[in-house]
Amino acid sequence: EVQLQASGGGLVQAGGSLRLSCAASGFTFGDYEIGWFRQAPGKEREGVSCIRSSDGSTYYADSVKGRFTISSDNAKNTMYLQMNSLKPEDTAVYYCAAVRGSWSGDMTWAYGTNYWGKGTLVTVSS
Repeated sequence: EVQLQASGGGLVQAGGSLRLSCAASGFTFGDYEIGWFRQAPGKEREGVSCIRSSDGSTYYADSVKGRFTISSDNAKNTMYLQMNSLKPEDTAVYYCAAVRGSWSGDMTWAYGTNYWGKGTLVTVSS
């Protein structure tokens, strides 16, 4: 059974940093694409970043490019999202996810079974 558990959210001032972690079980990282989504109040969930299963390349949404870094420790089946220079507009519930297949270029569509973890709330104060 695929399970994902995100942690590391919290309250931080604008300009600060947080590192989110996602502990995964029930699958091998290399066989799935793994990534982060977020949903801000009143907005649709959006893809933030992912690691492509095809070649290990990374994708970042334009809104976080240069500030966020995704990484994984395959030995620990854990994925991370280092978030620097946080802005109030980064406030959202962050979800880690995995797809047995792939996401579209901007992570809008999942080509395969998508699995979700419970979210972790990130609040950035101005």
